[in-house]
Amino acid sequence: MPNETEHDPHDDPAKALPAKADEGKLPPKAVVSRLSLYLRELLRIEHSGQQTVSSSQLGKLLGFTDAQVRKDLAYFGQFGHPGVGYRCEELVAAIRKILGTDREWVVAIVGVGNLGRALLGYKGFRSQGFRVAAAFDSDSSKVGMSFGGVAVEPTTALETTIRDRGVTLGLIATSPESAQEIADRMIAAGVVGILNFAPVTLSLPPGVSLVGVDLATELEQLSFAVANTQAAAAREDSAEDPLTSGPE
Repeated sequence: MPNETEHDPHDDPAKALPAKADEGKLPPKAVVSRLSLYLRELLRIEHSGQQTVSSSQLGKLLGFTDAQVRKDLAYFGQFGHPGVGYRCEELVAAIRKILGTDREWVVAIVGVGNLGRALLGYKGFRSQGFRVAAAFDSDSSKVGMSFGGVAVEPTTALETTIRDRGVTLGLIATSPESAQEIADRMIAAGVVGILNFAPVTLSLPPGVSLVGVDLATELEQLSFAVANTQAAAAREDSAEDPLTSGPE
């Protein structure tokens, strides 16, 4: 039997909410990142049989405040229902439309090293609307091999294959030295969005979207967060310990 959701009065659309973002104005990247988290959690909740959820419940599951959840969603409209909260199925559909994953995106991966093979083996892409249709590598020993059901092709075939298969998104997992050339060739063939895993900054023309993923930088951000959390805990412990905080 589906779980009943406790009504959160803040989910009432009649309540005051932050103004919706201006048309054509992109929301902060942090908001879009949290939308992806909301989507994953909503899918999990929906899979459990629960049909509705409040902003406080959703926020608590992800470590956010209910006000943060409402503020993020208010960038795109009002989705709550009086006495109900958010209907999971409805909000999932809305977020997928906002993120653009309510349609299928055809993807090509260039670079079939360890990272490229891991990306090809990831089964979550298809369920989220991304179909990996091609993989390329300049190493002839890898050409013809299959990973995740996708055969590796030579990079010499990149332009033709991208055009023939309608690829619009590219993932670059090559060496830094070849990343810019690969990006240029992908764009010339019709790719309009690139996810770059190579540790180098790419220069792309207007109209082509770029997201860079530097794993070392992400780990640096994580180590910064952990170090600061530990330092704050140490200061708190020191303040509470009379042997270290009391008068001499």
